[in-house]
Amino acid sequence: CLIFQLYGYCYQDSNDIPDTLTTITELGSPLEMIQLLQTSWEDRFRICLSLVRLLHYLAHSPLGSVTLLDFRPRQFVIIDGELKVTDLDDASIEESSCTSNSDCFMEFPARNFTLPCSVEGRCQNMNEKRNLYNAYRFFFTYLLPHSAPSSLRPLLDKIVNATGKPTTGSNAKYLFPSCDCHAWELSPGLSVNSEFTQKCVKSANAKYKRVPEAFIPDENYRCWPSYHHKGCLLSVFDVNEAMEICDSYSQCKAFVLTNQTTWTGRQLVFFKMASNPIVPDPDKITYVKVTG
Repeated sequence: CLIFQLYGYCYQDSNDIPDTLTTITELGSPLEMIQLLQTSWEDRFRICLSLVRLLHYLAHSPLGSVTLLDFRPRQFVIIDGELKVTDLDDASIEESSCTSNSDCFMEFPARNFTLPCSVEGRCQNMNEKRNLYNAYRFFFTYLLPHSAPSSLRPLLDKIVNATGKPTTGSNAKYLFPSCDCHAWELSPGLSVNSEFTQKCVKSANAKYKRVPEAFIPDENYRCWPSYHHKGCLLSVFDVNEAMEICDSYSQCKAFVLTNQTTWTGRQLVFFKMASNPIVPDPDKITYVKVTG
């Protein structure tokens, strides 16, 4: 579900505070943009993807197209890595009436737009366009390009530019199109057909010795972004990508494949400054860079 879950509520009257309402809801984390920018790009992509699903639901809800008039980060929480909206007090299903295009004027702090007035006397898709542009200015423009994989940046620029021009097209179908290299695919209705994968990896320059059922407990160094604050723990598509990453760090002399994966199925890998000592571990595979 894309909306914060309400599990129960009760009214309680008292002499001090009459008509007190107590609610029981899901436990979520407040959305802090500075903290999000310090997380991995893959996690931020997941948040944007959940926001895309929410945009699609709001545009095609059982009540009709719904707009969030107070569409800001403080209205959302993160639960299990997914973005959910918590405050629907300012939601509206009313599409603005009009007699001409000039009546369909959307005003924002940095940019304004004019939508067409339909023959039925309604501003076409104004609720959806308002949500889309707010998602662009509060979320996509910050979370998608920042520290994104270099091969994805041209595509992400197109996505961000498309969401920043809500008058283009009839809906948000321009979000997250399929691509050949780092492929995810959404249908025109924004339903997910395949998740994010990363397949275009250059061949590694160095040679590596494979040591099965082995782990390097020490020899950590820090890198950014990392899933571990005291070491360099990154996600990879396969061992070739791990080799390419290790090649790119001058201090990297080995890496360890774990049996843990991220939400997209990418494997978590520890990168190490040296290969001593190597200890037995049935759940891991170590690769040591061969020198000379």
